[in-house]
Amino acid sequence: MGDSVPDTPSSPVGLHRVLEPAGASLPQAAQRLDARPELWPDEVRIAIETLNLDAASYRQLHDKHAGDGLAIRAEVLDIVATRGKMQNPVTGSGGMLIGTVEEVGPESTLGLAPGDRVATLVSLSLTPLVVTDGLERWDGTEERIPAAGHAILFGRSIAAKLPDDLSPELALMVMDVCGAPALVSRVVGEYAARGQAPTVAVLGGAGKSGSLSLAAAAASGAGKRIAVVPVEREAALLEGTGLADEVVIADARSPLGLSEAVAAAGGPADITVVCVDVPGCEQPAILSTAQGGTIIFFSMATNFAAAALGAEGVAADVRMLVGNGYVPGHAAYALDLIRGNAAVRALFESRLN
Repeated sequence: MGDSVPDTPSSPVGLHRVLEPAGASLPQAAQRLDARPELWPDEVRIAIETLNLDAASYRQLHDKHAGDGLAIRAEVLDIVATRGKMQNPVTGSGGMLIGTVEEVGPESTLGLAPGDRVATLVSLSLTPLVVTDGLERWDGTEERIPAAGHAILFGRSIAAKLPDDLSPELALMVMDVCGAPALVSRVVGEYAARGQAPTVAVLGGAGKSGSLSLAAAAASGAGKRIAVVPVEREAALLEGTGLADEVVIADARSPLGLSEAVAAAGGPADITVVCVDVPGCEQPAILSTAQGGTIIFFSMATNFAAAALGAEGVAADVRMLVGNGYVPGHAAYALDLIRGNAAVRALFESRLN
């Protein structure tokens, strides 16, 4: 254990780390967490190596500061210092991290040992975090942040050991979005079990979660796969990969523009997967989905009230799912997709260059 063992009881979901408002919320909703390094018996401390901001959070910070990397870095440092975690106050989201296990409490059930290199599969928005290097190696111009400091995992947190056959940077990118392909696979599988080969439209198909979702759809029995991208440059990334049957350029925020583009490509979709990191895609996704179809929202920019009211307003009989980032076995499934699908792996590796 650490220098001193806290004498208050621990909670497997981290209630004991909530400082404001004390005892009134879970760590995700808390304003400030206790990020001290000393462990409760069921906790794990990780020496951080890399933080990875989620796309919606980074985009908001980038737009707010007009791409000024130093200003972005300063705000991230301020958020962590003020809140004891990395939770963007506008988007409410955080990201994830990789690092090395430093210490494991005697009652931890996470199956980790000191020296394990791991990626956390819970959001930084609920993870107690301390940064000790001022993020001096990060220029603020990308989502990946080299960092030093520590993070705390609770009794019911999730972490995965980094695979030996993939670079840590590649594994981090995959694990950051691993909930998306796992849920897409589950939903497509439901249709396949009924003898259907659903048409799947992925908004943001050239992105990390989008490209993995396309790969998962193909592997799970989808029929036509439609990738929607905003610009020609992203369309070019998908050309010749086989990840999508049709690649269309459309603004995912335009209700008629998107629905008409999807229809022209073979829609409406039985399953629409929203993987874009900008707000305003709720109504367009609804109009692009067939009656009785399914929409999976995998964007932290989604306004779920707007989605619910929007479906009601256009009399859309659609099932809407919130991608919560966790499906049992999601990390292993996503890593296997990367190993087995050369096209999606190449897309991911191009982001590292």
